[in-house]
Amino acid sequence: MSTVIYPSPIFGPVHSRRLGISLGVNLMPGDGKVCTFDCIYCECGFNKDFRPKGRRPTRDEVRAALGDKLREMRDEGKLPDVITFAGNGEPTAHPDFGAIIDDTIALRDAYCPAAKVSVLSNSTFIGRQDVFDALLRVDNNILKLDTVDADYIRLVNRPSCQYDLGNLVERMKQFGGRMIVQTMFMHGTFEGQRVDNVDDSYVLPWMEAVKSIRPRMVMIYTIDRETPDKELRKATHEELDRIAAMLRAEGLEVSVSY
Repeated sequence: MSTVIYPSPIFGPVHSRRLGISLGVNLMPGDGKVCTFDCIYCECGFNKDFRPKGRRPTRDEVRAALGDKLREMRDEGKLPDVITFAGNGEPTAHPDFGAIIDDTIALRDAYCPAAKVSVLSNSTFIGRQDVFDALLRVDNNILKLDTVDADYIRLVNRPSCQYDLGNLVERMKQFGGRMIVQTMFMHGTFEGQRVDNVDDSYVLPWMEAVKSIRPRMVMIYTIDRETPDKELRKATHEELDRIAAMLRAEGLEVSVSY
């Protein structure tokens, strides 16, 4: 079983295909995975296989560790391009998420003002006003929307919380373009069912939702690391390029990661 379980609260820096040199902030325990999704392509593995015994880092622990790392990187002359909230689960689930974002922005301004603050989120907590407001304060508010097919969501993303696609899309619209849609495209099967989402039966309804959201960017990507389910395959360059061209024809900015 392949997994990448990240240290907590700080990991990296690592090179991100989409963001550059990224210093990671993991608000989940460092010995397992805690997420409201259980995606079949997640590099951290399936939730059931990596239940943590540790606890989440506190706000104070995150602030101290991030400050120490940024001072170290400044002294070495190797500052990050971005500080990215990601790691072993959904970062916005942390009860002090908003306050941690404020601390992070203050530390960024003090040590590496050119760096961006990014959050990679599965969108499941954007209905909470404190989370919504905190995401408006970051530079890159990156929200997952793999499809608008509810059956596909249940099969591939496998949410463990209440998940209403219609409400989620409406909430995304309320960001007024101050967000980025991130979508995984792939091929393969899971439990005997096809999980391909590159043909027009998936792409066209998803595109209509994206057009209604009007994000400042759409990030489309495919599998990069080993996945816990072994029957998954990358989308091709040609398939991603086709989808990107369709989005650009609608006036949307697109980032493609192969």
